[in-house]
Amino acid sequence: MKKVYTANDITSLLASGGDLSSIPANAIITPAAHDAIRDAKKKMPTKAFAGAPAASAAAPEPIVPDYEFKWTPGGDPTGAAAIQAYFNSPELQVIKERMCEMGRRIWARNYCDGNGGNITVRVGDNLVLCTPTLISKGSIQPSEICMVDLDGNQVAGTRKRTSEVNTHLAIMKATPDAKSCVHAHPVHGTAFAVAGIKPPTCLIPEPEVFLGEIGLARYETPGTPENAKAVGEIAAEHQAIIMQNHGVIVWGKEVEDAYWKMENVEAYCQTIYIASQLGGMKSYGPDKLKDLIGIRKQLGMPEKRADWKECELCDNVEFRPGVVCGTDGAPIAPANYKPKANDETEALVQKVTDMIMKQLGS
Repeated sequence: MKKVYTANDITSLLASGGDLSSIPANAIITPAAHDAIRDAKKKMPTKAFAGAPAASAAAPEPIVPDYEFKWTPGGDPTGAAAIQAYFNSPELQVIKERMCEMGRRIWARNYCDGNGGNITVRVGDNLVLCTPTLISKGSIQPSEICMVDLDGNQVAGTRKRTSEVNTHLAIMKATPDAKSCVHAHPVHGTAFAVAGIKPPTCLIPEPEVFLGEIGLARYETPGTPENAKAVGEIAAEHQAIIMQNHGVIVWGKEVEDAYWKMENVEAYCQTIYIASQLGGMKSYGPDKLKDLIGIRKQLGMPEKRADWKECELCDNVEFRPGVVCGTDGAPIAPANYKPKANDETEALVQKVTDMIMKQLGS
């Protein structure tokens, strides 16, 4: 079995006079241990790490690390003892630590308060790690992570699983690409949820590439089968979903990938809100969006808009009422369109105007 190195192991190794080169090349190194190794290398530049190329050797080909967990199809453990052994295995310990790290990030970014937010990672055909109920994501520990099957039955862990895990499981059932889900209540993303409005498109390139079209799921009581169904129905076509009057849920190929999408959603919603207060927003148009959709497809991300008409690509009718699709494919506003007036506001404005005119006349 591969040895797992934690940050404490690295600290103990160095304190006892050990060398980083003694760490086996195939060892499992937790994220915190990676940080400890990096810090040690800065202090001891002459020390070598196992697997590092010699100074005279050719530089290795640059890579993008892939943290997606790949289990053996059909290889789920059976029986309580086998499930428990798998749950406590070094491979799953690394994932638990990464889940806790993402929990600390969503808490530090003010994406959740109290015991809000939930994180899941699929680790088998029918097995999913999840955060427990009633726990702050800012202080969660790997020992507190639990495991459920795809029907939501808890199969391992000492803490009770969250009731909202069923919404995560609905996403995973809807698309096999969803290996991890993160749910939180970021302020600006949740503001769009309260307003019941999908963020507009064709405004910033990065969200179009890394998120695609953000979905909007109808409101259902959190933790209920109805909420799971509402989200699951649109999960295959949306990696980021705003749950009306509730919050945001995103999915990715692994837990940090999913967390990044939560950051993307919140940054986008915050930017759109601020821009909307400046008097207007300029779109770069559907032709440029097609370029971004092409990039998204090249990255292997799901994309349902590849064959949409141009006016559908930049259809922001929910955010800009009255804008419709023209016969030539361009979004236009009807000639007789006028913003919907607020009767109470109009009456107040008229009352103030009358008072001012009366004062001027006297």
